[in-house]
Amino acid sequence: MPLPEKRRSTEEPGQRTRILVVEDEYGVATEIEAGLIEGGFDVVGIAASAAEAARLAQAERPALIVMDIRLAGERDGIDAAHEIYKSTGIRCIFATAYTEPGLQERALAAAPLGWLAKPYEVERLIATIRAALNQLKQ
Repeated sequence: MPLPEKRRSTEEPGQRTRILVVEDEYGVATEIEAGLIEGGFDVVGIAASAAEAARLAQAERPALIVMDIRLAGERDGIDAAHEIYKSTGIRCIFATAYTEPGLQERALAAAPLGWLAKPYEVERLIATIRAALNQLKQ
């Protein structure tokens, strides 16, 4: 028996853009994951630390990363973004409550595709991701 049309279309390889979520607050991370899946994206993993983010980015090769700045452990999301960008070329969108100019300056070396200040609506996150994906195509 064939799968329902919606399910068949979302599981075909290459159809859904692969996103990595880096967020150390479990509830926030699962909300982001659910919103991205509903928005038509494939969430390849959730990382709570810079080390886990780097490992998942290497293994999964997402199209982009939704990155919080404050993470579990000694290194923050900017450190993770720098490491990932340097080793893989994968870029991120910073989705964070921390948007001070000094942090944004420090993040420039990771070539972020955008900044989204928390709290935000999932629709705004999806719009920011779509704009970022358009930047990557140019």
